[in-house]
Amino acid sequence: MTDFSSPPPGSLPPGFVFGAATAAFQIEGGADEGGRGASIWDTFCRTPGRVLGGDTGDEACDHFHRYPEDIALLRELGVDSYRFSVSWPRIQATGSGPANARGIGFYNRLVDGLLDAGVEPAVTLYHWDLPQALEDTGGWRVRETAERFAEYTHLVAAALADRVPRWITLNEPWCSAFLGYADDHHAPGTREGTPALAAAHHLLVGHGLALQALRAAGVREAGITLNLDRITPASAGPRDVEAALRARTQRNLVWTEPLLRGRYPDSESDTWEDLIARPDFRRDGDLQLISAPLDFLGINYYTPSVVRAAPYREADAALRTAMDNRFEAVPVPGVRHTAMGWPVVPDSLHDLLVTLKEQYGAALPPVFLTENGSAEDDPAPVGGTVHDEPRIAYLRDHLAAVARAVADGVDVRGYYAWSLMDNFEWAYGYSKRFGLVHVDYDTLRRTPKDSYHWYRRLIAAHRGLVHGSDGTG
Repeated sequence: MTDFSSPPPGSLPPGFVFGAATAAFQIEGGADEGGRGASIWDTFCRTPGRVLGGDTGDEACDHFHRYPEDIALLRELGVDSYRFSVSWPRIQATGSGPANARGIGFYNRLVDGLLDAGVEPAVTLYHWDLPQALEDTGGWRVRETAERFAEYTHLVAAALADRVPRWITLNEPWCSAFLGYADDHHAPGTREGTPALAAAHHLLVGHGLALQALRAAGVREAGITLNLDRITPASAGPRDVEAALRARTQRNLVWTEPLLRGRYPDSESDTWEDLIARPDFRRDGDLQLISAPLDFLGINYYTPSVVRAAPYREADAALRTAMDNRFEAVPVPGVRHTAMGWPVVPDSLHDLLVTLKEQYGAALPPVFLTENGSAEDDPAPVGGTVHDEPRIAYLRDHLAAVARAVADGVDVRGYYAWSLMDNFEWAYGYSKRFGLVHVDYDTLRRTPKDSYHWYRRLIAAHRGLVHGSDGTG
């Protein structure tokens, strides 16, 4: 029987932030309302065969209209913080020009509602919904998009910085650059080589420019969120060890080395060979811009990877994408897998966090787990109840891994469960459910799951331990 009441094994420090997270395109809906323009995901959804079932984000969870109900769920959950993203095309329909007053008004109302409910807002500026007009002029392949991103950041910060303490520039730039421009699994859905590497670099430039805008606005905490992977080789053989380094370069080092050390990874030439031989998209001063100090590093973590050496998938070097790096994933046997097919290995989260501390030392800023959760094959609600014990076990065991990392000296400041509610899961449409709250996509009725009640009790118990009460208030 899953423990519904006690905090995870180990200890989490006083002031540890418990939160929940969502993203604009996945929950908001209101696609044609309030002056919102089209994003690359609107276009992607309307391209046949791109999204399972032909699903779109047009209505999603209708958070655009139902946000007061969702704020009430957050208040009852008892979280300290709610991480949400701002829709860039809701602020600038074409990615440039003045702020759309109706879009700013929506986020003003959301922020004020959260504060009235005692929930601290945490803003993500970019969670993949690039205005389509910017993609039409090159997207993240070109530096101008990074410059437009800084202007957008200035507009949002001017409106919200007086009330929002924690800001994230980019969410998972690996997905934007590589799933979007190299693997075609995400919007805009292309398969490219050097241009995808240019997109990765310009995302980091955009982060640096946005960080400057946030500093100018006087924000209290500013950082970036990366989906870092715990990658191990399938064997101790040198070919597999080298393949694992190429995998870590593509997934982790291409981000952490410029951000935390102000340099490009030494292993990039072996990982990308000719694709990175003449990177004319890099300019003098970029590394200094990208490596400006962070107040925190956000990490999204779900599952580890085990890889082995493999030949190039594309024999013709001219046709290779930035994700063709001579490695392949191998199955992880003997463990449970989520509905996404992802192996559940909570210890790997502890190992990732400790390895980051060992690798970067004082250069590693405080860490927030900005996403962690599991898609499960939840039953339909019965009598206002959804039993989802596998998700409870997943959350419990990963929080325990965080607690062990804290005990081993990693400065982890908080944890955001993904996700507050079931939502549009990108290329999987509405087929995968990550939420603490069940959403009926026909009626849009919200039903808290058992995991929601478990998380609420855990948060209350933690506060009780910290403040010396029984935590049941």
